[in-house]
Amino acid sequence: MDKRHPALRMWTVLFTCFAIIAAAIYLSITSGSFSISIADIVKTLLRIIRVPEYDLVIFEFRLPRIVLGMLVGFALGIAGAVIQGITRNGLADPGILGINAGAGMAVVLFMFLFRGEMDITGTLSIMMMPMFALVGGLAASALIMLFARQNGELDPQRLILVGIAMTTGFGAVTMFLSLKMNPQDYEMAVVWLAGSIYSANWKFVLTVLPWVIVLPPIIWTRYRALDVLQLEEVSVKGLGLPVQRERLILLLCSVGLVAASVSVAGSIGFVGLIAPHMARRLVSHSHRYILPVSGVVGMAMVVVGDWIGKTIFAPAQLAVGIVISVIGVPYFVYLLITADKK
Repeated sequence: MDKRHPALRMWTVLFTCFAIIAAAIYLSITSGSFSISIADIVKTLLRIIRVPEYDLVIFEFRLPRIVLGMLVGFALGIAGAVIQGITRNGLADPGILGINAGAGMAVVLFMFLFRGEMDITGTLSIMMMPMFALVGGLAASALIMLFARQNGELDPQRLILVGIAMTTGFGAVTMFLSLKMNPQDYEMAVVWLAGSIYSANWKFVLTVLPWVIVLPPIIWTRYRALDVLQLEEVSVKGLGLPVQRERLILLLCSVGLVAASVSVAGSIGFVGLIAPHMARRLVSHSHRYILPVSGVVGMAMVVVGDWIGKTIFAPAQLAVGIVISVIGVPYFVYLLITADKK
């Protein structure tokens, strides 16, 4: 591909990713313990035929899972690109800031407080658990931004260090609460924290959808600010950019995306690390192209990873967070090695 035309490269990459996503959707919606032909799926979606079994499998199990995976992957990919941009650290990941850990701790706290008093799998619990996770993620981000400020300004390197400390602290609290739980609730907490979308439903989709609709456009309108933030602090201030305001807005938007994703799918790691790196290699270093490509690459990672987790050990299912981590860990080591050589 011609390096002189990053827009052309971007559209080529987006088209390729959408083709991969379409193939994964086809495999996910047609295969499983209850196989359905593509003709019957189209007829069911268009309401040409009305078979209760098809309606149940497609609309209640498979379609919400696919849609949720796409939304979560898109949100995590964009959030990762923003966090790496504002910290000027290519090894930064949304999980390293402690947002995942804060949201996970809130879910475990919910299970611990309400054990024996309400059905954890009931409708009320399904609606409340994402809200608890969202509050936990936002609370974690507030603490991080509070302690990451130095001389009244948000320090990018301090942000990473505080995030690691918060992750460790929230993880310790989560472990303490887990040891106090009954075995059934503990099993549910472990599945949630591993990063899973196989319990997806339309309530979860509606929970994360507003965040994905509102926040990415706000982020994209500030792609020039993200490009400028890659320069040294002195150079950035010399250009007249309100650094702290832009950094705070971008951070809040990325935190919102991460917290909303964790609230419905648990802690899916490495998407926010790998997707931006792939975007930079495939398109350019301008966030005008990195942001949309990161989102679509993240979307493809989660949808494909969920299909792999659903089929490789069928009839048992492997959480998508585990599948992506199997790929992400060696890729993270590779990034560490290459960064050390530079």
